[in-house]
Amino acid sequence: MAATEEIEECQPPAPKKIKKEKRDTANGTVQKSLDVNDNLKEPLKVKTIHSIDELMDSASDQSTEETPEQKEGAFSNFRISQDTIKLLQARGVTYLFDIQVKTFDSVYDGKDVIGQARTGTGKTFSFAIPLVEKLQSSSVDRNRGRAPKVLVLAPTRELAIQVTKDFKDITKKLSVVCFYGGSSYNPQVDAIRNGIDVLVGTPGRIKDHLQNNKLDLSQLKHVVLDEVDQMLDMGFAEQVEEILSASYTKDTESNPQTLLFSATCPAWVYDVAKKYMRSQYIHVDLIGKRTQKAATTVEHLAIACHWSQRAAVIGDVIQVYSGSHGRTIVFCETKKETNELSMNTSIKQSAQCLHGDIPQKQRELTLKGFRNGNFEVLIATNVAARGLDIPEVDLVMQCSPPKDVESYIHRSGRTGRAGRTGICICFYQRKEEDQLRYVEQKSGITFKRVGVPTANDIVKSSSKDAVRYLDSVPAAALEYFRSAAVRLIEERGAVEALAAALAHISGATSLEQRSLLNSDAVSGVCFDVPAEKLKEIQVFLCVCEKFAFVTEFDTTREIGCTHLEICKPTLKKHSRVICQADVNIHFSSESLP
Repeated sequence: MAATEEIEECQPPAPKKIKKEKRDTANGTVQKSLDVNDNLKEPLKVKTIHSIDELMDSASDQSTEETPEQKEGAFSNFRISQDTIKLLQARGVTYLFDIQVKTFDSVYDGKDVIGQARTGTGKTFSFAIPLVEKLQSSSVDRNRGRAPKVLVLAPTRELAIQVTKDFKDITKKLSVVCFYGGSSYNPQVDAIRNGIDVLVGTPGRIKDHLQNNKLDLSQLKHVVLDEVDQMLDMGFAEQVEEILSASYTKDTESNPQTLLFSATCPAWVYDVAKKYMRSQYIHVDLIGKRTQKAATTVEHLAIACHWSQRAAVIGDVIQVYSGSHGRTIVFCETKKETNELSMNTSIKQSAQCLHGDIPQKQRELTLKGFRNGNFEVLIATNVAARGLDIPEVDLVMQCSPPKDVESYIHRSGRTGRAGRTGICICFYQRKEEDQLRYVEQKSGITFKRVGVPTANDIVKSSSKDAVRYLDSVPAAALEYFRSAAVRLIEERGAVEALAAALAHISGATSLEQRSLLNSDAVSGVCFDVPAEKLKEIQVFLCVCEKFAFVTEFDTTREIGCTHLEICKPTLKKHSRVICQADVNIHFSSESLP
């Protein structure tokens, strides 16, 4: 087995006042002691503030104090040129993230690296930044027809396009091109003739160019396998081996530098890695033996919902958890389901679908439109689950528990990226509870079981959106509606008129109450339950159980309660005990002591 050099997650750099460090060899942590006397060597300096401007500047300095992560990832700590720093800042990157900090020097120095970190933590820049700096620091070959020095292989076309964009965003000196299936050969052949520095592509199209003797990979210095576990698991192992055979010689240290990056690395990936990596490689694992493999910035919710009700419920869930203006990705298992949901009238936000049958050009336009905010809901198969860095995705929904844990990790990782928080909601049926628990066990997360949004939840969310719409109305347009507004206020009163207008704007003119137990719109009745009526309700439910053939009754008249949910199927013969499992009782704030 290849010897590995483990790099553990480091503590933030010690402050300058710290004089001693004691390394606890038992647990690998660093204990620091402070020389208190050092703080007293210089007299305390008091700065006199003479003006409001100085006061504001002082407050600004305090508010912009750097965090330990920012200090550790400061650009000045790494071999990054000023040109690249400016381009990174233009992308909104002000410091390196943890995985980038841990891998930069190893990648820059030409060592083989396996990098494993959670989704959304910046793995692409982990290899892109040091490789760009390495190439630009050496004499760049500008000859026409030059062979690529860097090869990045990605499992999907969308990921290859994303990686190419990341490279192009941080260099203006290197030629970066992307080869993938479904696109024209002619522009790719032209790029080969002009010369390539960094080549990003999918294995299938790269192999085609090699077989046609159009592409020369004999001059490769750096090879990156991005999302390596999916690429090899999708059956690309043979194609990858054919591609790399031109540059790799068996059992030699002169092979190109090999970099493997992924959020999940099953054991068999390391066995495959031995074929391409040197005997001494660096393993940077920011997940390790920790239980939770998914992103820590994502809240995981689960909603019990029968498949027949799912299409109708999704619109309400999007409205409550993402709103009319938030970005949402809905993952489906089949292309048919994706097409049907994209035309679902319950989704009030504009939506488009993305799957393998859609032509490549249209797929690119769809992703670009979603990134630019042209529509709010992207309904996709697993094609959008890996590597795509779509900013500010507020909500990810999965229509059913995934068949494998890795799929869930990568799908949920489309939100909560780059330090932002996000929500991932998984629909499941009662018979799929074991599957849900398996995902919890293997990924180390805990699903919070929640019910479908209630009418009150939808109204609150819709009213917030309606208020935002009011803020966007230009002042000039108000004059056209002023007389109508005056007439409405005179007829209905100011509050009632405005409430009706907000209800119409939000589309919440008619609300359907759903069962919190199984999301069925017709199987339950909801009332508000005063706390003092609880005992009466329990007795009443026991009576209902005795008369299981009863299908309807007037709860309000019988026990005077105002919020009780009873699922209709439980009122039939051979039903379960109603008062134990099939009733949700909600106390209104007025009734609580």
